[in-house]
Amino acid sequence: MDQRTADGLQLRDRITRYLRDSGLADERARVVPLTGDASDRRYFRIIPSGGPGFVLALHAGSIEFAALPFANVADLLQQMSLPVPVVLGHSDELGILALQDLGDVTLQAHLGAASATEHAALYRQAVSLIEQLQRRGAELQSDRYVPYTIAFDVDKLTWELNFFAKHFVEGYRASPFGAAERDALDAEWAAIVQELASEPRVLCHRDYHSRNLMLHDGSLYIIDFQDARMGPDTYDLVSLLRDSYVDVTDRELDELIAYFLALKRRADDEDFRRRFDLMAVQRNLKALGTFGFQTMTRRNPVYIQYTPRTLRYVRDNLQKYARFARLNELLGAHIDELK
Repeated sequence: MDQRTADGLQLRDRITRYLRDSGLADERARVVPLTGDASDRRYFRIIPSGGPGFVLALHAGSIEFAALPFANVADLLQQMSLPVPVVLGHSDELGILALQDLGDVTLQAHLGAASATEHAALYRQAVSLIEQLQRRGAELQSDRYVPYTIAFDVDKLTWELNFFAKHFVEGYRASPFGAAERDALDAEWAAIVQELASEPRVLCHRDYHSRNLMLHDGSLYIIDFQDARMGPDTYDLVSLLRDSYVDVTDRELDELIAYFLALKRRADDEDFRRRFDLMAVQRNLKALGTFGFQTMTRRNPVYIQYTPRTLRYVRDNLQKYARFARLNELLGAHIDELK
């Protein structure tokens, strides 16, 4: 860890104190910084001189573990027997969680080395975990768990689309909408979100993609689940199969959607695919907003490399359905890739 900065020293002090107080490792343990996510949390791998390693998640300040959405959702997912990292300990004062170390291999990272057979098996496993989440989520529904009290409603879905307009189109692409365009865009947003918000709701991970699935001991584990909430049954499947970070071929897409519907004991119908594509439009536009925000506001350009794939998903769906002709025209005037 870089000891030359005040931030590094402060982090090191917190880690040293936590390791001493918890007894999980001694002063000889190696502390290795890990690549973080889009949040303000910092992650470190602790490698003791003897015994298994583990990961520390450091929040920006003190926490109340019992009130953390992460702790609440972790408990829920464990009740479902879903594969999630074990919480080994925590310190409210120091703002630290100690978690099972699942290694460094995400599904995204592994796919380049996987055989076609292994690739297919991993995606089927990922799809089956969505089905398990939805089925067991319905069985365990209770206001005791935070995800059942929040949802992808009209306000949330609209906010995400406006986030895209602000941070990707007007921010990253520096192409502001005119007043008339903004009114027309609002009407398009309203039609999309009202349909999505009116669908029957299931439990959703909310960010279920190849970077939030870890390969550990040959099986997938789910991470970054603290924002789970209720939403359309297509949401997590879209996150996985219209993933900004990984190419999924049209054939793979069709096969995995059919597999999901078979697990749900439902016929492969056109209506589900239409709803899947509608959800994909909203979800992919929201992802572009995040990429623009990270680049322009957080000065973190790493996500921009995933923009072309995401725009391709959006373009394909906007051009597939006549209902999106006006939206495609509005966005195409500001985004050349959508023309």
